[in-house]
Amino acid sequence: MSDKLKKIIVLQHIELEGLALLEKLLIRNKCKIDIVKLFRKEEVPLNLKIYDMMIVLGGPMDVWMTKSYPWLKKEKEIIKKFAIDMEKPFIGICLGCQLLGEVLDFKINKLIKPEIGFYDVSLTEESNTDKLFKNFPKKFKAFHWHNNEVANIRNCSKIKVLGSSKITNGQIFRYKNNAYGIQFHLEIEKNTINSWLLNKNYKDGLLRIYGKSKINELKEEQKKYLKKMQILCEIFFKNLLNSLL
Repeated sequence: MSDKLKKIIVLQHIELEGLALLEKLLIRNKCKIDIVKLFRKEEVPLNLKIYDMMIVLGGPMDVWMTKSYPWLKKEKEIIKKFAIDMEKPFIGICLGCQLLGEVLDFKINKLIKPEIGFYDVSLTEESNTDKLFKNFPKKFKAFHWHNNEVANIRNCSKIKVLGSSKITNGQIFRYKNNAYGIQFHLEIEKNTINSWLLNKNYKDGLLRIYGKSKINELKEEQKKYLKKMQILCEIFFKNLLNSLL
């Protein structure tokens, strides 16, 4: 990363799902962060050229829910302009990953069963030369909370699939050399899962699918895996600074 102050624009879909650990890492490295809270009808600045990177976060809505969330339509146009037309550095996390996938004309499908919990992500051979996942283990635990996936995503001239899980093939994909879709959450902190479980919609959805035992399971797994995940998040961020910013 050069000495020039880096400006990051962040699109946020719900108060619960913020940058978490990534925010601390950005601040520590003196990046300027502009967070646009779309759920509060905040407008994305017209001049996107001033930003060095866009990060699009997760959320409980689906990419097709444009009637319930009218701002989704404009958000997709903004993602296309920034990541595809301008070819500027872009990271899409969870819902952000799916929005990038749809902008790239992939279909977003419901999973047979939502992927919620700490599960393995396996890196593909395509990741061997990828700068963002340099120094990552070939298999690692990550936190997942998603109902949908970017369906039938595959390697082609502009797209490389970099990571998968047993349930979701496109856990990580890259468009050209500037835009990444990341389906899982490396950015979570100690209080993240508890705060999500305090949300009635999140908790009810979890209980409906998995039952009460899943709550204790998540808390126990967090104790086991969180520290290792945060180390990986810091490696990811260091790679991001060196390769995209």
